[in-house]
Amino acid sequence: MSVNLNTVEEKLVSELRLSPIQAKVFVLVVKNGKMSAENISKKLGISNSAALDTAQNLIDLGGFIDITKTEFESTHPRFAVVNMYRRMCQRENIQFKKNLLVDNISIILEKPYDDARTK
Repeated sequence: MSVNLNTVEEKLVSELRLSPIQAKVFVLVVKNGKMSAENISKKLGISNSAALDTAQNLIDLGGFIDITKTEFESTHPRFAVVNMYRRMCQRENIQFKKNLLVDNISIILEKPYDDARTK
C-alpha cells in the first residue's frame, strides 16, 4: 500500500483520522509554505472562518504552528505527521508504535515541503 502525492490526503484521513478538509489544508500549507487563513480560503474555495478554524484545529492536532493569529506554518512533515499520529493514538487509546504508512506519508511530503521553503 504505497503513498504518493495523489493519495496523501486520503492517507491522512484514513491513517491520522484527519477530516478531508484538514488533510487538504495541511497538504496545501506543506506544499506552499506559510499561509494566512485568507490565502487558504481562496486556494481551497472555502470560507475564511472555515480556513481559520481548520488551521487552528491543525495546531491542536500537532501539524501546524501559528505564526500570527491568522498565519500558519507546518512543522517539518517528519515531525508534523508523527505528532498527529501520536495524538490520534492517544485520543483513540491505540498503542503508539512505528507505522510504515505514516512514515511514508511524511517522506512523500518532505520534498514539496523543502521545495516550498528553499525558493
